[in-house]
Amino acid sequence: MDIKSKINLEKLPRHIAVIMDGNGRWAKEQGMARVFGHRNGVKAVRETTEACTELGVQYLTLYAFSTENWNRPEAEVNALMALLVETIKNEIKTLNENGVRLRAIGDLNRLPDKSHKTLLKAIDDTKQNARMTLVLALNYSAKWEIVEAVRKLAAAAKSGEIEPSDIDEQAFSNALSTAGIPDPELLIRTSGESRISNFLLWQIAYSELYFTPVLWPDFRREHLYQAIVDFQNRERRFGKTSEQL
Repeated sequence: MDIKSKINLEKLPRHIAVIMDGNGRWAKEQGMARVFGHRNGVKAVRETTEACTELGVQYLTLYAFSTENWNRPEAEVNALMALLVETIKNEIKTLNENGVRLRAIGDLNRLPDKSHKTLLKAIDDTKQNARMTLVLALNYSAKWEIVEAVRKLAAAAKSGEIEPSDIDEQAFSNALSTAGIPDPELLIRTSGESRISNFLLWQIAYSELYFTPVLWPDFRREHLYQAIVDFQNRERRFGKTSEQL
């Protein structure tokens, strides 16, 4: 029995988030520059997106570029931004053919002008698609997002739009950049690292975490299927006991 046949399509995670890690190490193993790993990671993005769409996963969020990534060598950052523009342009046709809508979260205004414009055009060109939503986290930091939400709510309270007592978990969620997107049930991180790296800290409060040693450029749909099967074999209690479920 292949791994895909073990998936219960009635119990799919509605939203899967992925920390795509290991591009640099993969390139180093090949004796190549780090950007070679990023370029080969595009195939993993394509396979993961297609597999999620085919299965019926409604949301897929990919951690593509963090605010901390600006600290990398300038040549690598420039190459990443150029790759972003190239990839988005190349994939719009496929996204539309597969009914995938593109969204982005993060401090997008800090992106280079060409990258920003290309991203906004792709978001507009795919906005009518409804089969799946692909969310790119670009220049994203969970701490930045939380601070921005606090500022937004504080400004609303100061102007009298809301009372401080109106601020609850739902109001805070609505102030985040992921407003309207369900929290991920499953978070996957590749490359063997076991940390969250400032990603969706509020949203993953009850996510199931899955860590795999596979480096991102080697990640294929079979690895995604394995993560989903593992997810479906877990007991999700949300603070309750097993007997209460």
